[in-house]
Amino acid sequence: MIIKNAILCDARGERRADVEIRDGLIAKIAPSLEGDDTLDAKGAYLLPGLIDLNVSLSDGQLNASRLHALSRAALKGGVTTLVLNPWSEPAINNEIVLEFVLDRKLEGTQIESAVCATQDERALSNIAILLKKGAVAPSLISSVDNNLIRRIFEYMKMYEGTVFCSAQDKALNGNGVMFEGTVSASLGLPGISVLGEIIHVSKMIEIARYFDVQVLFKGLFTRRSIEMITQAKKEGVKVFSEISIHHLALDDKACSGFNTYAKIFPPLADEKGKESLRESLKKGEIDMLTSLHSLQSKVHKEVAFYDAAYGTEAIEEILPLYYSKLVKSGLISLSKLSEMVSLTPARMIKKNSGLIEETQVADLVLFDPEATTYVENAQSLYKDETLKGRIISVMVAGIFR
Repeated sequence: MIIKNAILCDARGERRADVEIRDGLIAKIAPSLEGDDTLDAKGAYLLPGLIDLNVSLSDGQLNASRLHALSRAALKGGVTTLVLNPWSEPAINNEIVLEFVLDRKLEGTQIESAVCATQDERALSNIAILLKKGAVAPSLISSVDNNLIRRIFEYMKMYEGTVFCSAQDKALNGNGVMFEGTVSASLGLPGISVLGEIIHVSKMIEIARYFDVQVLFKGLFTRRSIEMITQAKKEGVKVFSEISIHHLALDDKACSGFNTYAKIFPPLADEKGKESLRESLKKGEIDMLTSLHSLQSKVHKEVAFYDAAYGTEAIEEILPLYYSKLVKSGLISLSKLSEMVSLTPARMIKKNSGLIEETQVADLVLFDPEATTYVENAQSLYKDETLKGRIISVMVAGIFR
């Protein structure tokens, strides 16, 4: 197949070219290609497929139907590869569960998985075996015992992989359910302090420095964490930051009226915090983005705010959401967006480069920036919004899905 008249856009910038797809790979890129099987892109953007490293299953329940549903939903948003958070029921912390996830024959997005680095707060998972079986990374919560963390990093130093880290202090967070600030006080809800994240990011940076192991901080929500990671990188520490679109587009006022659909973790910051994160994005200090997708059923959301489950859904419209909130608003270019949602995440999990180039797997998205996408989902934080841009088609391994 030949895709003609497209604007190729990836981390290197934009260029006009035709692309030939053969045997699931990008076989040739040239100004003008001819063939029998052609698709006229009509000037639309051709982008590398999105890679999202922070996705959870519906209600945190792991089964075949939910894997297939997630795969189909992600494809609608232009995500061609996603990595499951392993903290599900059952948890992805042994060979049997991991094989169940990776052996699915999916019709949509390719699903990879992280694994729980610990079985509980006292024992490690068999990290070495799980990595050999196809897990992309061990995932840990930084509040576990420091000796367990040390042992995890000793393993990863041998395997030269990335540690996925959720920086939080469960004791300090206490019974908090949203950002600790004016809005939480007005609603009479206990807040989550920024201190928990900041303290644990600082700790994990020093551990990463000591062991010389790469760490990805998942789903951050404070500017100070970004500043510490940025400074550590300048000092040669292999640490990276991930922020969700929601923390760049919304603030804690979305929780007003006890809106449980805005109850996510980490919590939405106040307006000052949101603006500081947007400034970090503009300065190029944030490494990658995520939908932070975690669909929750109504039975877990339409309850008292304190009792509601954490999570929101956005993966079905994630590319138009990124484009509308970040690119059209002038914060970043489309090329920079591609770097943050394709190239850098690909490198984190040692996948093909996330660039449109010859010999790469043909995971591609055809995107029309002039069209619009209307958000119908009643449970979405962006319900009834008309977003800029629309996905025309998505290709996974050379096949339109």
